[in-house]
Amino acid sequence: MRNTFKRGALGALLLLAVLPLALHAQSDAAATGAAAATPWRLAVDLEGNGQTGGTASVGMQIVVVMTLLSIAPSLILLMTSFTRIVIVLGFVRTAIGVPSAPANQIVTGLALFLTLFIMGPTLERSYNEGLKPYMEGKRATSEALDAAAQPLREFMLKQTRSRDLEFFLQLGRFPPTRVNDIPLRVIVPAYVISELQTAFQMGFLIFLPFLVIDLLISAVLMALGMMMMPPAIISLPFKLLLFVLVDGWHLVVQSLVASFQT
Repeated sequence: MRNTFKRGALGALLLLAVLPLALHAQSDAAATGAAAATPWRLAVDLEGNGQTGGTASVGMQIVVVMTLLSIAPSLILLMTSFTRIVIVLGFVRTAIGVPSAPANQIVTGLALFLTLFIMGPTLERSYNEGLKPYMEGKRATSEALDAAAQPLREFMLKQTRSRDLEFFLQLGRFPPTRVNDIPLRVIVPAYVISELQTAFQMGFLIFLPFLVIDLLISAVLMALGMMMMPPAIISLPFKLLLFVLVDGWHLVVQSLVASFQT
């Protein structure tokens, strides 16, 4: 028992003697590692590159690009023609009575490619007036962003109702403002509200002929005493036949594209 106690005391003394050396060695290793890792640090600042005034540093540009990539879906949905197109295509599918055909992926893909087709001239202007001069070093970052946003502003203002702009200007308590001076935080929500209103108006017109077919089928079934037969089952082939005979997809796409060109 006494030998065990002596051995424990001797071990504790050795541990107390070695511990400061170990801590010192660990601190030296940490300092050496920090010194070796210093050249690999990424400094993000707002000072610019020291060559062109108003140009953000490389680190800041990376942050801006990553932020834009994260909000790109929202920009596509809310600042382009995608909103109106996808809602109208959804109304077409529901009015016919086949909510699963075409599939959601097909409807979304068609809406996306129609958006690229409609927004092509606007996006080309944004590239030529904003991104291209910035990549060539002819414009600073802020100037390039303003120039790239100008075509989108013009597109959204052309499709936005005046009452929606006035509504959000009143909500934001803005003074009387010229159209060219309206900020994007007012234009974007006003544009979305206008697009929803237009899409629902087009959806109402699409529903009318199919509603007439449903009423006729229901009246015929009622007259024949077939009240237990669901009218939707009987009317679906007739609605599909009507949609095919009038070349419905061609008419819908033509109306959508023409609605952005007026």
